Amino acid sequence: MDTNMVYGIIAVVVIAVLLIVGGIWMDRSRKKNIQQSQEAAKAQADERLAAERAAQRPTAPEPAEAKRSPAEQTPDALAPPAEAPVEEVETVEETGVVEEPVPPVEKPEGKKGRLQRLRERLSKSSNPFGKALFNILAKDHLSETDWEDVEDTLLLADVGAEASEQLVEQLRTDARVTGETDPTQLREALRGELLALVGTDVDRSLEAEKPGAKKPSVIIMVGVNGTGKTTTAGKLARLFVSEDKTVMLGAADTFRAAAADQLETWGAKVDVPVVRSDKEGADPASVAFEAAAKAKDDDVDVLIIDTAGRLQNKANLMDELGKIRRVTEKNLPVDEVLLVLDATTGQNGMAQAKVFAEAIGITGVVLTKLDGSAKGGIVISVQKELGVPVKLVGVGEGPDDLAPFDPESFVDGILG
Repeated sequence: MDTNMVYGIIAVVVIAVLLIVGGIWMDRSRKKNIQQSQEAAKAQADERLAAERAAQRPTAPEPAEAKRSPAEQTPDALAPPAEAPVEEVETVEETGVVEEPVPPVEKPEGKKGRLQRLRERLSKSSNPFGKALFNILAKDHLSETDWEDVEDTLLLADVGAEASEQLVEQLRTDARVTGETDPTQLREALRGELLALVGTDVDRSLEAEKPGAKKPSVIIMVGVNGTGKTTTAGKLARLFVSEDKTVMLGAADTFRAAAADQLETWGAKVDVPVVRSDKEGADPASVAFEAAAKAKDDDVDVLIIDTAGRLQNKANLMDELGKIRRVTEKNLPVDEVLLVLDATTGQNGMAQAKVFAEAIGITGVVLTKLDGSAKGGIVISVQKELGVPVKLVGVGEGPDDLAPFDPESFVDGILG
């Protein structure tokens, strides 16, 4: 490589370095100029804003005493004015905090009003079940085909096969049916037999409502998804609050994201605290254990534990319900296990009821969506199959539409 080429390469390198250094210097100078321009613009804006605020500030009016001549002013006016106390007014603009109004605590409707509304709604419901029975039984002479139609009508109402057969046999030997065609006599005969099947002498009261009930009384709510279990737990809390009992809710349904939030919404309306987990998917049994411990410490009257809706064909999930009960009983005995059933599901609900009874043991049934429809016969079949009473029924969407089950009102609603 000759000397000229070496000098050429060196010259190129030097020129490149100079260009790079010059570019960096120019970039820094440009940024510095931009920063100075921004600071100057900011200073000008601040000065203009201050001038505008000073111009908008109201000028204090000159006191009347100051306008008088010194000779006209009284000795009191010549004295320096006393300083008026300055009130410190905290405005929303100064703090930037807006306090939301706390909603008032609701007073739930009592048991008497609930029962009255239950009777009214059942009596007003249109029921093809009762009409069909009347049309058949009002015939002059009932043939074997007519009695088969009676049994079919009972089966369609989800009374159940065994109960339907039993009711038909009793009606066939009732003189008011075989010897009379008077609608009043027929109605009384059918009403009496249905009441006997439903049971009028069954104890349907909740353990927490009985004299000398243990405190806290623990209730576990179970049932499949879609039956209104969490809503029923909230409504049950309102029922106890209407009886002046202190209540606590346990959100052990940790698999449905909105379940705990839904329960808290129900509790907040009647000032009922809710024990829940901070994380989704937590162990339901641990939430139940914590709720039982807190209910015991706070000495509340009733603890209601909501559990996740379970599919009856998944044994491991049903075993978890048993675990929730066992863990809860390490702190407090469980007095009630209420199975929530949708009355419109009919005999499908019976299959669910049997699995729950085997998994955790149930002490009573809550029927939701019971409006005197043709599926109301599920009351009879549930009680006959499980040997436990229907204790509560829901007949509407309102917060106080959960009421104690009344056999007379139910049967009158079925008969129309």
